[in-house]
Amino acid sequence: MRFSPGETVVRRYFRGGYVTMAQAARVVSDDDSHLLLWVPRGSDFACRWHADGTRLREAPLPVIADAPVRTTQWVDTDVLILVPPEADHSVWWFYRDGRFTHWYANLEAPSVRWRGPGSAGLDTVDHVLDLVVRPDLAWEWKDEEEFRASYGPWGYWDERTARRIRAAGDALVTRIEAGAFPFDGVWRTPPSSVGPVPRLPRDERLWLDRPAPRSLAA
Repeated sequence: MRFSPGETVVRRYFRGGYVTMAQAARVVSDDDSHLLLWVPRGSDFACRWHADGTRLREAPLPVIADAPVRTTQWVDTDVLILVPPEADHSVWWFYRDGRFTHWYANLEAPSVRWRGPGSAGLDTVDHVLDLVVRPDLAWEWKDEEEFRASYGPWGYWDERTARRIRAAGDALVTRIEAGAFPFDGVWRTPPSSVGPVPRLPRDERLWLDRPAPRSLAA
């Protein structure tokens, strides 16, 4: 399945079969090498929230299931997202006022694409552990404490899966330190003329109620 340039897609993150975050994005390009998405300031962004109004991140599944989903807008930065096919990560370029500030390598399950009446998108599961990379290629791990709490007897994954996730991050570190694609200076300037600010479908049933793919529901 291919998406068309200019098309709006919904990028959904799951945990245990529940949508934890949904992001409206504009397709810049889609080919055999990668999918490129644009998320400008003001784009629709939905996630689950605690009762006190703070965003829910990692939590036990019963808490996730009971937390309300609220739609807001992406603020402060514009983001270009690279989603390689079959990959266990995505790479984000952050821009502030048109200036590239840093990369963000998000470790996640390979995306599953879908298309339905009135909406289309791709689904994944966040693997918690991430990398933040400065323009000079200096890097650091992000959310290591949350990652350590996410596996073992009370976590989302067993230790074997956790080692595989960490190995995926280590492979990205090798590319970062070598200045290899996509950390080679490509797309330091944000795209232009990719259409209006993307919105989530008004009817939440088109994206929130759509079940998770079997491979991501566990």
